[in-house]
Amino acid sequence: MNTEVDTRYTQNRELSWLRFDQRVLEEARDAAVPLMERMKFVEIFTNNLDEFFMVRVGSLTDMVRVGSLTDMTLLKQTHVDNKSGDTPAQQLEAIFRACPPLYHQRDKVFAQLESQLRTCNICRMDVNALEGKARKQVEHWFREEVLPLLSPQVIDMHHPFPHLPNKSLNIALVLKVDGHTSYGIIPVPQDLPPFLRLDGPGIRFVLLEDVLLAYAGQVFQAVEVTQRAVISVTRNADIAPEDEAYDVDEDYRQLMKKVVKKRTRLAPVRLEIQGAPCPALEELLCQKLNLSPVQVFHSKAPLKLGYIYSIIDLLPPESAAALCEPPYTPRWPVCLRQNERLIPQVLKRDVLLFYPYDSMEPFLQLVREAAGDPCVRSIKITIYRLAAKTKLVEYLCAAAEDGKDVTVVMELRARFDEQNNIQWTERMEEAGCTVLYGSEGIKVHSKICQITRRERGQLQYITQVGTGNYNEKTAKLYTDLSLITADPIIGADGAALFQNIATVNLKGRYQKLLASPFQLRDRVMALIDGEIAKGSEGYIFLKLNSLTDRKLIDKLAAASQAGVKIVMNIRGICCLRPGVPGLTENITVFSIVGRYLEHSRIYCFGWDRATAAMYISSADFMTRNTERRVEIACPVEAEATRRKLFTIMDELMADNEKARVMDSAGEYHHVKTSQPPRRCQLRFMQTPLDVPPPEEPRRQRRRQRLLQWLSGLRGKRKTIIPTNKSIPAHAPSVDNMGRDMV
Repeated sequence: MNTEVDTRYTQNRELSWLRFDQRVLEEARDAAVPLMERMKFVEIFTNNLDEFFMVRVGSLTDMVRVGSLTDMTLLKQTHVDNKSGDTPAQQLEAIFRACPPLYHQRDKVFAQLESQLRTCNICRMDVNALEGKARKQVEHWFREEVLPLLSPQVIDMHHPFPHLPNKSLNIALVLKVDGHTSYGIIPVPQDLPPFLRLDGPGIRFVLLEDVLLAYAGQVFQAVEVTQRAVISVTRNADIAPEDEAYDVDEDYRQLMKKVVKKRTRLAPVRLEIQGAPCPALEELLCQKLNLSPVQVFHSKAPLKLGYIYSIIDLLPPESAAALCEPPYTPRWPVCLRQNERLIPQVLKRDVLLFYPYDSMEPFLQLVREAAGDPCVRSIKITIYRLAAKTKLVEYLCAAAEDGKDVTVVMELRARFDEQNNIQWTERMEEAGCTVLYGSEGIKVHSKICQITRRERGQLQYITQVGTGNYNEKTAKLYTDLSLITADPIIGADGAALFQNIATVNLKGRYQKLLASPFQLRDRVMALIDGEIAKGSEGYIFLKLNSLTDRKLIDKLAAASQAGVKIVMNIRGICCLRPGVPGLTENITVFSIVGRYLEHSRIYCFGWDRATAAMYISSADFMTRNTERRVEIACPVEAEATRRKLFTIMDELMADNEKARVMDSAGEYHHVKTSQPPRRCQLRFMQTPLDVPPPEEPRRQRRRQRLLQWLSGLRGKRKTIIPTNKSIPAHAPSVDNMGRDMV
């Protein structure tokens, strides 16, 4: 460990992320959550862990020299983690210690849920236990549909070990050939459905990989199959396009196509095995994949759980009503008249949409109106992720085909959405849109759309700034904020931002917008300094997905030491540990994991609702957001939109069902309270926030209530005496995952 790194109130980001994924898994154990929704949380946990290994473990692996994990050394001293003081090798060792208990917890929860689903006549069947018609149905499917698509292979001197694509399923076999041990591989065909539904009542099914396990002897008929298991290799997916060699005349889109294709063949970082342990088979796989034994993880649950969503689609209405959350339709915001044109309405007043409770349709209708409005001169937008099917692109293309200037800054490096974005750029270019790809080494992650009009000789800007992507699918699954304003200063800032992106001038300064990579962090730190100057009268509220930026962490700690009360709602990674005496004791951190993914970002500085500086932003407080991305934060200034934002903040802090508070060790605990149960996401679904509330409480009464709330939380959380050592990596036991954590 590097002793120069101050770790008294910080923790490693990777271990913090694993604790977030554990909170996701906790939702699968919550008996108050419908049964199939709990299954979804198991799948989300598994998918999250997959991406964690592909990206974070892949990135750390790149930072160490080639060799065994027990012999890893630093490439450069600069790679020491500035929150824990650990080297990349030490961080990997901590990750590999923390993950097996998570696999054990996941397997236990999955088995419990499958058992409960059986009582509902939803059964994953054991192929070897099938008899009669069910057995004949499986045999017919295997013989007629599966076997013709198989590409089995013996592994020997004449048959080299095959390439196993990233996250593909394969059947690994131990074979006996003339008394000698050999090995075989059967890739699980990706063109087949993941399961076969069996005839008869209820929903009974067998997974494709389970069928291949059972019938492996019919695939390798000339040999004896002695052991078998399902395996999956996870490969490094942390590709930097800038590191790839390319011709200066080559289109950037062509480079990204090469990068996406390369991802399936990068170095392995994890091997998962479902089935009985077989030391000889594991040794062979580790040797062929150049993996250490600590990179092998055993699972009792299926390695891919995406089939759960297809099972949900098969549920009859009465079962879906009992086993799933009731469907929710996003509402049209009451602040807008639905049967009137939107452009005149948003020119008169600011609008703050709150997804998924408010519909995304008003924004889409605004773009559609702009496409056909003769007064509109241009539409400019930054795009990071889009749905596979999207109205937005249709409207942008219609505007371009109508002769309007449509500029799209498309980020092709949006990880795992590269191929989708490449396809959309081709469609928009065909329609006449100008498509830009951002700057080398800097991702454009901001969410801004600007409509420029000229009416009666007057220039008008309608600017939309959001915290989330222009993705019509995730707008129904993620909580995000979308501000639409005709503020001329924000409009001028937006126009300057697009011009600066187009001319690669990322150091531009703006009057109201805060922009990274050269302005946002400095302006935020200045706002924190403003609260520090108030001492114990200072107040900061932050809603983020992650907090990892060391400079901002230290500034927040300094504010705490000056007496400033700081409340942070951070969904995922939080490298700052609150409640450390004398260092972060005035900071409260809580996380909410529920039906919808908390994705919005809110910054608020000051107690007074009339004068507090309030922003919504695309940026988390992560180094990548503050230094390596184009991000923006936009002030929320109109009275109605500020009131809505304060209501959101109040409801988040009032949640005592899904909220978990972090203690000074970095562990999370459910809030114990005598207050009636309160779940913010449920209240947001039930109550439109645009309805003017009763007379707002006076500032002093609100401040007293908030201080009482903070005091109550602080009295319940465990206090850990800070040391100069990093927190040991560990995952809490299954018993510590329940709702009754204190």
